[in-house]
Amino acid sequence: MSKGVKPFSRITGLGVGIPENVLTNADLEKIVDTTDDWISSRTGIKERRIMKKGERTSDYCIKAAKEALAEAQLDPELLDAIIIGTISPDMRFPATAIYVQEAIGAKNAAAWDVSATCSGWLYSLFMADTMIAAKRAKNILVIGAEMLTPMVDWTDRATCVLFGDAAGAAVVSEAVDDRGILSVVIGSNGTFADLLYCVGHGTAGYATPSGQENGNRFLRMNGNEVFRHAVRVLERTAKEAVERAGLEPSDIDWLVPHQANTRIIKATAERMNLPMEQVFMNIHKYGNTSTASVPLAIYEARKEGKLLPGQNMLSVVFGGGFTWGGSVIRF
Repeated sequence: MSKGVKPFSRITGLGVGIPENVLTNADLEKIVDTTDDWISSRTGIKERRIMKKGERTSDYCIKAAKEALAEAQLDPELLDAIIIGTISPDMRFPATAIYVQEAIGAKNAAAWDVSATCSGWLYSLFMADTMIAAKRAKNILVIGAEMLTPMVDWTDRATCVLFGDAAGAAVVSEAVDDRGILSVVIGSNGTFADLLYCVGHGTAGYATPSGQENGNRFLRMNGNEVFRHAVRVLERTAKEAVERAGLEPSDIDWLVPHQANTRIIKATAERMNLPMEQVFMNIHKYGNTSTASVPLAIYEARKEGKLLPGQNMLSVVFGGGFTWGGSVIRF
């Protein structure tokens, strides 16, 4: 048996939902004071996908879910739960997961959303792994979906260049051998909540008479401070996830991190002594898709033949709240 703890659950199918509309850096040059060089050198982003007006987050969740279920060869009626990590739901209520449940015919599944910003997919994966370990479920659909572009202030070049829209789904089922989810760790610190937030339609927005007209619907971020905290927390989280998996950093074959910023990704890899040849990045194509970025990156890494059976993959995420998470998965 391979080195590491015995997993309780495994990923049996993956799927994605990606908008067709592409917004390039050249397009952004026409609407905000920025350049392709400025964006590329600071973030690594070349283009991002943008949802069309009239579309919903659930549209892309449904597409991702159907592909994941097809790969897993699992009847939707065998799903015990659907968990969606998102801060951009279809509406305040009901949960976006409810619409996915109805659309895919998962009539026996409980369905709910998780709000943990960029960490939402890993928070949801933590819940799924825990439920399966406790014998409370056998098959769970875990989706990370974010349509952040409607929250973007297109006059703020510090944030509007960063974000894109996407959804990624995974079917999580009981493990049958030593391959599967070896560890999932999550954490948060509300002390720094004011460094990355969006008032949106929350009750905090009613504190001012002008309500949504004062820009409350836009996300706000102190990029330099977020970067400073992210690098330190991601290093600690990565090491904890590897330790809980019963492995050493040298046992990690691939780092597939949250695609937030190339500088953060490179700094994390350096602190884990991983060469960039073992780091998968697709941020240049999609930008920061928040909680969708990790499942989307895992999906593409597998499609490109870079995640092979028996290899150990480390993922780490960091988002507003602050929230964070790490996971080691053996494929």
